[in-house]
Amino acid sequence: MNHDEAGSRPPLSRERVLRTAVMLADANGIDSLTMRKLGVELGVEAMSLYRHVANKVDLLDGMIDSVFEEIDLPTGESDWQSAMRRRAVSARTVMSRHPWATGLMESRATPGPATLRHHDAVIATLRAAGFTIELTAHVVSVLDSYIYGFALQEASLPLDATAETAQKSTKLTPAPHAQLTSGRYPHLTEMTVEHILQPGYDHGDEFMFGLDLILDGLERARRRV
Repeated sequence: MNHDEAGSRPPLSRERVLRTAVMLADANGIDSLTMRKLGVELGVEAMSLYRHVANKVDLLDGMIDSVFEEIDLPTGESDWQSAMRRRAVSARTVMSRHPWATGLMESRATPGPATLRHHDAVIATLRAAGFTIELTAHVVSVLDSYIYGFALQEASLPLDATAETAQKSTKLTPAPHAQLTSGRYPHLTEMTVEHILQPGYDHGDEFMFGLDLILDGLERARRRV
């Protein structure tokens, strides 16, 4: 019996393998995750992992499914807009915890039960609100494109997303700062100085502005059906 099985560690299981893999990806990025490193973290030989995940693809499928499980399902709201708003905010929060997952969320050929349950709940909410099948497909596409796109953009921002941290950031100097004060880009400089670098600015507020704009437009489309 090895050290892991002797009782000093929890028994190896698929859930524990996936939880640890997500933790490693959060810390070091998905590209650095290997079965060998995962085995070392769990205190087992890499071959032991294959009792719980068939291969690296199955591991990624399970990891993404566990991420979907963290997103609030759209249930209990009095109207579809509130349900979709809560779901969108939750999804953005979850993806900020797991930035490596954003580009993989809709790429799995074998989605897990949490993923399927999530999408089914979104569609059910829209259908119950009176959206046609065709319009429901449009809504899902628009909302997911916005949520995932914003999350990807946010993860790649060169600056911290608040004015206080941006003002303190050395990433603005010397070259970018010199370009902004050169006078060659007056409108970009105006927005940066008079809006982005103002106290209280939070890039996350842009998410809610865009989300509400989209939801209002989709409600108008629903009423026209």
